[in-house]
Amino acid sequence: MSKLSVIIPAAGSGERMVSAIPKPFIKVGEKSILEHTIARFLEFSEVKQIIVATSKSYINEIENIVGHFVTDVHFDIVEGGKERQFSIYNALKHVGEEIDLVAVHDAVRPFVRVELIEECCRAAEKVGGAVLGVPAKDTIKRVDESLTIQETPNRSFLWQAQTPQVFQRQLLIDAYESAISDGYVGTDDASLVERISGKVQMVEGDRENLKITYPVDLKIAELIIGKGS
Repeated sequence: MSKLSVIIPAAGSGERMVSAIPKPFIKVGEKSILEHTIARFLEFSEVKQIIVATSKSYINEIENIVGHFVTDVHFDIVEGGKERQFSIYNALKHVGEEIDLVAVHDAVRPFVRVELIEECCRAAEKVGGAVLGVPAKDTIKRVDESLTIQETPNRSFLWQAQTPQVFQRQLLIDAYESAISDGYVGTDDASLVERISGKVQMVEGDRENLKITYPVDLKIAELIIGKGS
């Protein structure tokens, strides 16, 4: 059984949500989105450490949130960077030496199922990295700067990446150090690992593991919470 550290970048603004409150702190039901997210990972026995990266102005808020949990899991709260990638890099510096695997998970994906977290961990143990995702259900078009369609990729091979994205600890550290050194900014953690020729396996997730980004997502989240109550 591996020891897992979970990095949760929680510095996102509420701009696309049209909210003055950053998305992780918006309430769904009786709890903030971040509380729901943390609670899911605390259900998984291999989690030994949770690191929340946030902006300096919200550190006290995060401290209050994690203080609600009674658990043996060790919490660290670290200051994030200007971009998500730099927030995660800062968090990686706090991962314990005893940790085998590191999961990176969006603060605003509160509905990931524990069995899918476990599937990602088992795949990462075998090949190095694993990403939850779902097959693309819409036809994808590649366009140029003028929005003229250039290509329609074969949808059979297209998947929408979700989180968690789980990696062997040293592999993820190596990937981040290489990207930072070269000034490369990737779109997700897996892209950094792919860049150094690391192997990453796709693990099929589910569509309830949505990322709460827009007001319509919040309405869906409230329905999911209501269904579970």
